[in-house]
Amino acid sequence: MKLYYLPGACPLATQIALEWIGQPYEAEAVARDQLKQPEFLALNPVGSVPVLVDGNLVLTQGSAILEYLAEKFPEAELMPDTIEARADTRRWLAFVNSDLHKSFSLVFGKAGFASDAACQDQLAASGSAKAAQLFAIIDKQLEGKEWVTGVRSVVDPYLYTVTRWAHAIKLDLSGCPNLLAFFDRMNADAGVQAALKAQGLQ
Repeated sequence: MKLYYLPGACPLATQIALEWIGQPYEAEAVARDQLKQPEFLALNPVGSVPVLVDGNLVLTQGSAILEYLAEKFPEAELMPDTIEARADTRRWLAFVNSDLHKSFSLVFGKAGFASDAACQDQLAASGSAKAAQLFAIIDKQLEGKEWVTGVRSVVDPYLYTVTRWAHAIKLDLSGCPNLLAFFDRMNADAGVQAALKAQGLQ
């Protein structure tokens, strides 16, 4: 298996999952300007990471990759057994991917939505405010739990990754004690540390 990534971007979630799985894999950093080059666009016409290549399979979209890895390596127990628990896991994975991640698109990708500087600033502020609201929701979900769904799953590395982004933009998370405790536990995890080191983030 080979993972293409930008350091610190959403593929960090995939790399943490790969570390938890414990199977051999290769990771290749892609420079931002490479994303729009023909060689990379042949892998992903959207020009984004992550991309996972596993034999003849070329898979894009972070949530799809995480589910694929969970299903391919069930012994890692990153997706639960029952249909109800799987649905709940997919719900929170969709929440992080479609809601939380999207709010950061307005912060980091504001230039892609508006050319006017004032409009860009307004978009970034709106994205940050929305992210804060969403973090409060998942903080409530984490109350009394070590992991988002109660057991370790593919949701957790993704939430950890976007929480890193919140710290990077100095988003106030002081009202989210459960989230902050989760973040500290993840930081201490051996698989997380290995992924951070591999991406040059520590």
